[in-house]
Amino acid sequence: MSFLDLVKKRYSARKFLERPVEEEKIMAMLEAARLAPSAVNYQPVYFIVLTDQVIKDRVCDAYSRDWFRNAPVLIVACGDHSQSWKRKDGKDHSDIDVAIAVDHLILAATELGLGTCWVCAFDAQKVHQVLELPEHLEPAVLIPVGYADDDRKPLKKRKELSEMVSWNKYQG
Repeated sequence: MSFLDLVKKRYSARKFLERPVEEEKIMAMLEAARLAPSAVNYQPVYFIVLTDQVIKDRVCDAYSRDWFRNAPVLIVACGDHSQSWKRKDGKDHSDIDVAIAVDHLILAATELGLGTCWVCAFDAQKVHQVLELPEHLEPAVLIPVGYADDDRKPLKKRKELSEMVSWNKYQG
C-alpha cells in the first residue's frame, strides 16, 4: 500500500474487539515511533504500554468513556521536558516531538491492521499520579489500540489545499 493510501485508510477507532494485540505488533508500532524525527534529535518521548486491566482501569478514570475502557492496549505518550529542545524564545518542542512520534505509531498500527485514536482531552494530572511519573515527564496523548470492531471509515470531509496553503507569502 502506498503511503498516501495508508494515510487515507487511518481513522479514529472507538470500538474494539475483545482480541489481544500481539506483542510483536506493539513492538513494531513502538519501533516506528522510535524512528520519528525530533528537534535536534533529542528524542524527548517516553511511552508506557498498558496491558494490565487493573492499571488500565485506573488510567481510564482520567478519560471516562466506555469505548476507551474496552481497548485491549493503552499507550501513554509522554513528553520529557528534561530532554526536549527549547528554542531561543523558550518554546519547548516536546509536544511537537511527541506528536510526530505518535503519528508514526498510529500509522504503523494502521498498516498492521489495528485501530487507534488520539485522546488528548484527559486529566493529565491524574494519569501522572496513577503512573507515578517523575516531574519532568508529561502525559501528552493516550492511545487506545486494538482490532477495530466497527464499520466506520476515514473522514472524507477535509479542507481543500487552497484553504491551507499559500506560496511565497500569506494569502489568507
